[in-house]
Amino acid sequence: MNPQFSLLWGSMDPAKSTATMFGPSPPGEPETDESAQITREVAKRYWTILREHRLDWTEHHRLIRLLGSGSHGLVYLSEGRGSDDFSLPVALKIFSPERYPNERDYSEAMRGIARVAAQVARIQQDNLVDVHHWYDRGWIRVMEMEWIDGFDLRRLLTTPMFEKLRSRTSPERFREINEVVVTEGPRQPRLKPGVAMAIVRDCLAALDALHRAGIIHADVKPANLMLKRTGDAKLVDLGSAFLMAEPPKHPTCTPAYAAPEVLNAQAWSPRADLASLGYVLVEMLSGVPMFEGISDYPSLSEAKLALPDQLPRLLPPDVVRNDLLLGFCRRLVAVDPGARFVTAEEADLAQGGAAVFHRQLVKGDMASEYYNDIRRWLQDLGE
Repeated sequence: MNPQFSLLWGSMDPAKSTATMFGPSPPGEPETDESAQITREVAKRYWTILREHRLDWTEHHRLIRLLGSGSHGLVYLSEGRGSDDFSLPVALKIFSPERYPNERDYSEAMRGIARVAAQVARIQQDNLVDVHHWYDRGWIRVMEMEWIDGFDLRRLLTTPMFEKLRSRTSPERFREINEVVVTEGPRQPRLKPGVAMAIVRDCLAALDALHRAGIIHADVKPANLMLKRTGDAKLVDLGSAFLMAEPPKHPTCTPAYAAPEVLNAQAWSPRADLASLGYVLVEMLSGVPMFEGISDYPSLSEAKLALPDQLPRLLPPDVVRNDLLLGFCRRLVAVDPGARFVTAEEADLAQGGAAVFHRQLVKGDMASEYYNDIRRWLQDLGE
């Protein structure tokens, strides 16, 4: 007998459990032979489940609206329905077979992504998207994930969203947001250093959990960083992720946010993820999309080789004046992987890391309640 149920089985007799489970009939409603039989049948089903240690059911989903799209397929907000009017919003990623030459290659790639998804489901790190299930529907693979109520960073850092914020807030509140959270940048809105680093630290925590589990994310970019309405950041989209021990034949990435060594030789490592996060950080701080309009690999590589020396020109004066923050940015986007932080944990907690910068703000009385600031910012947007 399963030890998990030993106390339950030892204290209750299935043959005598009906009254305990369902209680006596309500006053004035004597139990009929038929209702008693139904009650006994339901009780038998309950004990059968416990005895067989398995459950089988069919889950139905209704696709509500498109949440996002990419090279791997489409993501929909869906509603999973259960019994007794229970429903749960979830995100479904439906993987397209169209980029694969045949069904065998599609199935092989899907098995690799499924292994990564299974690992991530076990990690249970708060800044990583939660994976619920993996389905096969007529050969088409579907991954069920948590639905994140919030905005991706790519959408947030656009002029239309900034103008929407201006229109929905009072002048006083808008000035406060500009001072603490987000302000106008050269090409798009830019985040204030404390808030940008709070987002980066959440992402570092997610990457650290992935790397410890032997997984490379391989596609860190603004569109894959979600800010929840709680103020927390989540790293999403596992379509390009892979196990270090099982690198794919044809790894995928977003070239604009890929490390130089990835573009030049497809040399992947955890430090490549850190470089990608570094490009996102520079974009958040500067209000300038990194490498926009550059599509060919040689030009992208050349631009990334030049980036560390161009940071004083790209970043705003308040960032450039802070040696710690400027050094942190330079180390993340260093051309040589060996010059970057060794791990995501080191990038967060070691000397010269993100946590040290936040402590510096605290000592200078320049810190704020970052997660509350982000929460109120998203609340002000009102969507």
